[in-house]
Amino acid sequence: MTVQDTTADLSAFTRDWQEWHTRQEARLADPHGFLAITGLHWLVDEPQRFPDAPGAWSTGAGGVVVVLDDSEELVVDGTPVRGEHRFGVLPERGGVNAVWGDAVIEVAKRGGHDILRPRHPDASLRTAFTGTPAYAPHPRWSVAGRYTAFDEPRPTTVGAAVEGLEHVYDAPGRIDFELDGRELALTAFPGHAPGSLLVLFTDATSGVTTYAANRALALDPPATDGTVLLDFNRAANLPCAYTDLATCPLPPAENRLPVAIEAGEKIPRERGGS
Repeated sequence: MTVQDTTADLSAFTRDWQEWHTRQEARLADPHGFLAITGLHWLVDEPQRFPDAPGAWSTGAGGVVVVLDDSEELVVDGTPVRGEHRFGVLPERGGVNAVWGDAVIEVAKRGGHDILRPRHPDASLRTAFTGTPAYAPHPRWSVAGRYTAFDEPRPTTVGAAVEGLEHVYDAPGRIDFELDGRELALTAFPGHAPGSLLVLFTDATSGVTTYAANRALALDPPATDGTVLLDFNRAANLPCAYTDLATCPLPPAENRLPVAIEAGEKIPRERGGS
């Protein structure tokens, strides 16, 4: 391969990464994305009112309920609702977005608790957002791994960005790979798309140049022979890297890598990164 070919390949690699990073930032800074969250409210059986959402909210055996005043209205699944509205019992990591004017009121369940997270487009964290610093992408951080499925998915309990909260994932398998001559492994969780995987990890850069608590790497479904690509250039911050109003999971203990992954997103400027 000529120098010209190598340069062209690196340019294409960099361009693909930049397109990915631009999509990441667009989702984060969406008018109702995580930077728009103005509160993390924990619902209890006694009705509560909050300054950034309409109505009095409570939860119990029947799920989440809101009671709106005569002057208040929410739009749920395209239908305006007034008075009392029952959201019912929400699934873990599930939720409903109710529209209130130009805001969205997220009603969700995290770690077994029902929560309310209003999202307002004019939130200062969102309007001041200027992007996330990241390492320059390089192919050396894109490595092949081998996925091995467990005989049965393993329930794996991990901590959360919120003290005292826990998340439980059914880990389907592990990924073995080699980096700079070292044999490493990561426990994988299910991804968003069918067959895809998600890896949560820390490494020797965590708390130094990258966010201390976690980073996430989304992976395509493994090939039939178990081969999977780990492109650490696409190691992304979770919402808790930007705001204390997130309930992000922490990596399992075995996913604390003893090497420096100098790739992917760095500490956000909102947390003092540069």
